[in-house]
Amino acid sequence: MKLWNKGYSIDEWVESFTVGNDRIFDKKLAPYDVKGTIAHVEMLGKVGLLKEDEVSQLVKELNLILEDILKKDFEIPAQFEDIHSYVEYILTERLGDIGKRVHTGRSRNDQVLVDLHMFFKGELEEITQTSSELCDLLLAKADEYKESLIPGYTHMQVAMPSSMGLWFSAYAELIIDDLIMLKAAHKVCDQNPLGSAAGYGTSFPLDRDYTTKKLGFNHLKFSSASAQMSRGKTEKTVAFGLSSIASTLSKLAHDVILFMCQNFQFISFPEQLTTGSSIMPHKKNPDVFELVRAKCNKIQSLPQEIAFITNNL
Repeated sequence: MKLWNKGYSIDEWVESFTVGNDRIFDKKLAPYDVKGTIAHVEMLGKVGLLKEDEVSQLVKELNLILEDILKKDFEIPAQFEDIHSYVEYILTERLGDIGKRVHTGRSRNDQVLVDLHMFFKGELEEITQTSSELCDLLLAKADEYKESLIPGYTHMQVAMPSSMGLWFSAYAELIIDDLIMLKAAHKVCDQNPLGSAAGYGTSFPLDRDYTTKKLGFNHLKFSSASAQMSRGKTEKTVAFGLSSIASTLSKLAHDVILFMCQNFQFISFPEQLTTGSSIMPHKKNPDVFELVRAKCNKIQSLPQEIAFITNNL
């Protein structure tokens, strides 16, 4: 089922090339898609575009769909292009024409936007929380090891006396800067695009303030055209926030690897946190931090990748 289909088929290779892995990624967006649809349905009832009993039936079925989605074995069948099409199909199968009315005054464009905004908000909140916890831990270690003296280096040369406390606190303060970037990205995502339809709004009397409050957004994306033009820009803003924290973690991981080697020996780890060598039994390899450093380099490339992909859209 394709919501845009008008009774004709497209070549299989065209669908394969254009849809790609959308169904896999849409599984992550599925809970948000249903929650967005529930808010939209309730709003349609509020403005008189759906009857009270229709709203009740739709919301009941949508909650059942949400329960299924939250199960680990949920899949979007291959005949469906995306989660939006699949949810609408299930509703139509169960409720008849009432199911089709969830699309009133709505396009897949603003559906995917609201799904992404809600998804980004949730992910950023989790990343902000764990980053804050890391900052608190580093500050605690800074106080604990403020008397543990080490050399300070410039150009990899011994320069001046320093301490592990100063090293820990430096990274804590860098993470505080990163949190500012993450919160700025969260603020950009905290705008409700639902009701912008395909970019030019709709003649239906939608109550966008209602869905903004219902979905937990602090602000409304007022211009329908702006909402659609934010595609790519929002993702890039999120990527900049992730890149910022990744830059700090990459530096931290590099220092840990350096400080752990035999030439420095400022820190060590229990054996269960390291790996070994097949022919050098004395080795304790900080593989976790080597992988963190590598993955952080990938994350730091994301803003540029997104910029190139979406630049001319």
